[in-house]
Amino acid sequence: MDFFGNDKLTFKRVFNYLLGLWFITLGIGFSIKSNLGATPVSSIPYTLNLIWGIEIGKATIIFHAVLVLIELILLGKDFKIKHFLQVFVGVLFGYFTTFSVGLMGFIPDPTSILSELLLTFLSIFSVALGLFFYVPTNIIPVSVDGVTQALAIAFNMPFSKTKVVYDVSLLVISVVLCFVFLGVIGGSIGIGTILSAVFVGTVLKYIHKLNSYLTGKTIDFKQM
Repeated sequence: MDFFGNDKLTFKRVFNYLLGLWFITLGIGFSIKSNLGATPVSSIPYTLNLIWGIEIGKATIIFHAVLVLIELILLGKDFKIKHFLQVFVGVLFGYFTTFSVGLMGFIPDPTSILSELLLTFLSIFSVALGLFFYVPTNIIPVSVDGVTQALAIAFNMPFSKTKVVYDVSLLVISVVLCFVFLGVIGGSIGIGTILSAVFVGTVLKYIHKLNSYLTGKTIDFKQM
């Protein structure tokens, strides 16, 4: 995960980075609005919101700051300034989340399973589109990706395998917290969470194929 990469920080690169982050948070907003469960990346912040009433954007900032602290513990002397910069990305991501969730107030509440599934699909598409713009810029990853890499390094595991273990761990923690503090099984986790985990990658693949067909260009999604 090469922070900033080797290319110059152009306006287009930074714009795509910010646009991608915002689309991901828009997906978070749609997932919360759907009432079918938050996206995996927002499961912990949304759980904090449900249990203690912490505003979702602030909960996101706190969560990302904790992840950077975990990176510091795991990496030790290998923790660099570039890792610390993820704190600021977390703050930006938190404000984007607040804004995106606020936009959901303009959308009528779902009244049927079909409308809930439609919002879930919009969530999946938004997250996939966000990744399409954000990942190839190879600037500063959000701490969710940063801590995954730190875990992979600390335990000498492949990044892909670590990512699966990490995502599942987040979901388990969310379920346990909701059960302990709210007395419910699920809470922030639902069928929408599972659908997001399963289909975001697939939708991203088809967005990439459509872009390649229209532009004749391919994009490297393995940079981060």
